[in-house]
Amino acid sequence: MTFKPPEHIQRILSSLPAKPGCYLMKDDKGTIIYVGKAKKLRNRVRSYFNSSAESSAKTLRLRENIVDIEIIVTETEVQALITEETLIKQHQPFYNISLKDDKHYPYIKINWQDPFPKVETTRRIVKDGSRYFGPYAAMWAVQNTLRTLRRAFPYLTCDRVINGKDERACLFYDIKLCNAPCIGTVNKAEYRAMIGELMDVLSGRSEGVVKRMTAEMNQAADALNFEKAAMIRDQLRAIEYITQRHKAVNPNMTDHDVIAVARDKNDAAVQILFIRNGKLVGSDVRMLGGAEGEPDSEVLSQFITQFYADAAEIPHELILPNEVEEARIIEQWLKDKRSGQKVTISVPKRGNKRDLVKMAGENASEALRMIREQWEADTHKQEEALSALQAALNLPTPPNRIECYDISTTQGTSIVASRVMFVQGAPRKSEYRRFNIRTVAHAGPDDYQSMREALTRRFTRWKTAQEDPTQVAPDGKDTDETWRLLPDLLMIDGGKGQLGIAVEVLQEFGLFGRVPVVSLAKQFEELYLPGNPMPIILDRRSPALYLVQRVRDEAHRFAITSHRQQRNKAGMASKLETVPGIGPKKRKALLKAFENSISAIRSASIEELTAVKGITEEIAASIKEML
Repeated sequence: MTFKPPEHIQRILSSLPAKPGCYLMKDDKGTIIYVGKAKKLRNRVRSYFNSSAESSAKTLRLRENIVDIEIIVTETEVQALITEETLIKQHQPFYNISLKDDKHYPYIKINWQDPFPKVETTRRIVKDGSRYFGPYAAMWAVQNTLRTLRRAFPYLTCDRVINGKDERACLFYDIKLCNAPCIGTVNKAEYRAMIGELMDVLSGRSEGVVKRMTAEMNQAADALNFEKAAMIRDQLRAIEYITQRHKAVNPNMTDHDVIAVARDKNDAAVQILFIRNGKLVGSDVRMLGGAEGEPDSEVLSQFITQFYADAAEIPHELILPNEVEEARIIEQWLKDKRSGQKVTISVPKRGNKRDLVKMAGENASEALRMIREQWEADTHKQEEALSALQAALNLPTPPNRIECYDISTTQGTSIVASRVMFVQGAPRKSEYRRFNIRTVAHAGPDDYQSMREALTRRFTRWKTAQEDPTQVAPDGKDTDETWRLLPDLLMIDGGKGQLGIAVEVLQEFGLFGRVPVVSLAKQFEELYLPGNPMPIILDRRSPALYLVQRVRDEAHRFAITSHRQQRNKAGMASKLETVPGIGPKKRKALLKAFENSISAIRSASIEELTAVKGITEEIAASIKEML
């Protein structure tokens, strides 16, 4: 069924110009929820409302909330890109891809416009003639770098007016951390030459500096001036300490940034490798939110425009893993920011550059994994997520115990339901359980009835534990704490249908109203509550959304793993059935003895096989022959 927008939107769509510009989509409160740019506004904006949008869950959610569209016509596509970047930064629209952390990363700033330049740290880029080096991941990294560099290049840190006529230098001169231009020890040209060499080291061009200082050290040693030689030696060690982190890449690569992206649901991590003068001089990783449903090309495009909008330095080439839309427009925009010097965007297919893209991608994946692990280990963030989920679902208490159920099946066979448990926002794997579905295994796939069976068996165990804690559960497992305690939130992977089944089961056990229940629909990440036909859509930046996604994904992973194990067991059993003399009992005994591993049975010796009850030498020989 084709989506039909409201009449007001239809009138806007029919009057759109075929010109470049930006479009601002607004909700019923007048809030800007999306900003985009277009080569032709008419074609781009209309695409959100035609059949091509049906495959994007994010676009479907977006257009359901659009009540007005404002356009800004620009003269060129580059102006449209600049306007889009400015508007995104200003309004932070809900559905746009955005840098998740808006903090300003630290840089080393050298006031080159001053007669005696100082070396400072800063988080702000100002076009005042200063030179900037970075960004660095953290301020401590900047401080460590400067502390080391100052031993080799004793630059000014005081606020004196330098005229070379002061009577005395400060303490830093005495401890050799300043070369005291204030008292005329060095003149302006000498001081600026030293700062120039410092900038060469930061830029990865340290070879000339090292060569000059090595020659001076050798001359001092030859002249028996060992104190000066030792001082230069220490300076060289300081430079080596800085440059040893600059990995040699390719002497032909003088000024390049290598960019790659790693994806995980709504999040994306973008890794940048900074290559200067053939060396890898630094790297950075940035998190992007709102990447759900967006292709990598769009993620990269949005990242480039946001990252380089305030960057201190624009390289002459960006090396990407894949093509981006409107690459030529972005190149022109970067060229303008680089004072008219050409900037190229390339996508290598082979060679050294392709290897660097691969390395950047691996680093991005690792960064994303580490960020997720840090979140899982951060109790403050878990508490924040539980509080946010409590507020969103209007729960009486924070959902400290969350049970989530998922169904895994292949063509109606080996149906498995999984239950995972999250306690205080973290997985508790000792309380994970699986249910081999029996009642619908031969009637074809039926997720509803499979869910009913799993929940019925779970709460039957709860009931048994309440009536007599010493009793054994129906499937032979002890009724331990995991069955006695009720969840603070029962989560079902699915939509309204699965939620209805969960409500019916809770009603059967007298628990409806006592155990809060919610379902999470996969396609739109919507939460459904009993009796409420309208879904709850959590803010994509909310920690509550991240928590429910983690719970749901863990339930799905556990169900898939259980299902795979069940299929493997069935496959092992079928292989053993082909061996003469092996029936169900002997097959079961073999699998138990060798921990369900057909490979272990295959590689076992005759003596190891005959050690299993019922396995004769003749049968063991048949096993070796058949397997």
